[in-house]
Amino acid sequence: MTTVQLSERVQRVKPSATIAVSSLAREMRAAGRDVLSLSAGEPDFDTPKHVCAAAVRAMESGDTRYTAADGTPALKQAICNKFERDNGLGFEPGQISVGAGAKQVLYNVCAAVLNPGDEAIVLAPYWVSYPDIVKLCDGEPVVVSAGLDAGYKVTPEQIEEAITERTRLIFFNTPNNPTGVSYTRAELEALGEVLAAHEQVLAVSDDIYEHIYWGDEPWLTPAQVWTGMQDRIVTINGVSKAFAMTGWRIGYAAAQVDLVNAMRKLCSQSTSNPCSISQAAAAAALGGDQSILATMRDAFRERYEYMYEAVNALPGMRCPPAQGAFYVFADAREAIRAKGLDNDTQMAELILSEAEVALVPGAAFGAEGHLRFSFACGMDDLKEAISRIGKLLA
Repeated sequence: MTTVQLSERVQRVKPSATIAVSSLAREMRAAGRDVLSLSAGEPDFDTPKHVCAAAVRAMESGDTRYTAADGTPALKQAICNKFERDNGLGFEPGQISVGAGAKQVLYNVCAAVLNPGDEAIVLAPYWVSYPDIVKLCDGEPVVVSAGLDAGYKVTPEQIEEAITERTRLIFFNTPNNPTGVSYTRAELEALGEVLAAHEQVLAVSDDIYEHIYWGDEPWLTPAQVWTGMQDRIVTINGVSKAFAMTGWRIGYAAAQVDLVNAMRKLCSQSTSNPCSISQAAAAAALGGDQSILATMRDAFRERYEYMYEAVNALPGMRCPPAQGAFYVFADAREAIRAKGLDNDTQMAELILSEAEVALVPGAAFGAEGHLRFSFACGMDDLKEAISRIGKLLA
């Protein structure tokens, strides 16, 4: 058989670690193992009924054809209305780009902006795909790290030191995956003062966990704080987490018109358009009954309060308070040493094989020696998983 010569571009990147762990857990369950997965990055709720009904209406009315490459007028208007209602931000439909999930929208931003050798600052711990998306677009990820003692938040001084004449992008994600940590207004203001002096840098704010937030201060997206930088902010969001619609694959960005037009070119030559039925469903989600937002937030907060105490009580584990998302991120270095292991990947493998609990190693998020616990599952499963891990580590 002839060997396919793969591109250097694809060889530079790794498969998504979170998807790989979740897939392995499913395979083990299919083989008869009683595996509990605390690796999932998606809500365990069902899509709201009125959203599903909108999808059915779209199918029955023949709304099954090509749409505009970067979103229907109806969905773009619903997104503009969402920004005005939830964030007090005014956008026109021409400033909105819709894609097949927030991940594709992030990719399109990078593909539209980065040239070979351009740099993108990635704040660690980071969502697993940021560095590899940058690499796929011929850019160079520059990782700026913050540890447990800093609350997993970077400082303005770190950002200033990382910016060079080649820096084109910086990614923000608050609440953060994997830590659940969210930046305050004061912290955002301080970071914004640094970025304001570097006009070549676009700030990309990944707001996908916006509505899964329980912090003491009101949640803010950078565009609400950095009011003098509006043309240099790309605000990305989607319906996956907020409305339990991960499989529907709809994400969106709000940005300056020139960038949105460039992203439309990429959509037209790649996906043609997001699924027409999913777009109708997303418009119903954004414009309809919003009660699921509070229902899910309250459920996740209850689980978080249990998991925060339970994980911190595990031998050799420490994690900071979180303000949102559905993860706790534990510094497991003491537990790793106690088991005579070398790294977090080995620890995750041990927990999976011996305790039959699937976790994601921190190395995937740019934080070696850590483990991510997802609580996007029922309380009974969470308690059983903690019990199993506790017995293994005792």
